[in-house]
Amino acid sequence: MLIKQNRGRQWLDWQRRMVTVAQVVGAGACVWLLVALFVGEMGLPRYLAMRNHAGQLDGELLALRGENASLRNDIARLQSDPAKIEQLARERLGFVRKGETVYQLSPDPSKTQEHSGTP
Repeated sequence: MLIKQNRGRQWLDWQRRMVTVAQVVGAGACVWLLVALFVGEMGLPRYLAMRNHAGQLDGELLALRGENASLRNDIARLQSDPAKIEQLARERLGFVRKGETVYQLSPDPSKTQEHSGTP
């Protein structure tokens, strides 16, 4: 028959000390993790700032994709639409058709001086 000996008072004291040490170490680790979460280089404020920046970049990307599609549409029209080519030639280069009369209006010098504040 095997008789189990009672553990002595020293064993119980040692066991209580180890539990206390484990609790202190665990609490210290939790405090360290919380500090790292809120203050650390890659903490929560940095994460929130990066998430906000990523949202802004997604918005910019969406706008650029829309602009890119518009420019591709303009390119396609310039390659195949004679009316668009004529419109640009008239607006940017000042081309006119044969028989058209061009009127150029220039501002009156006396009225421009009145608007600039000098009499």
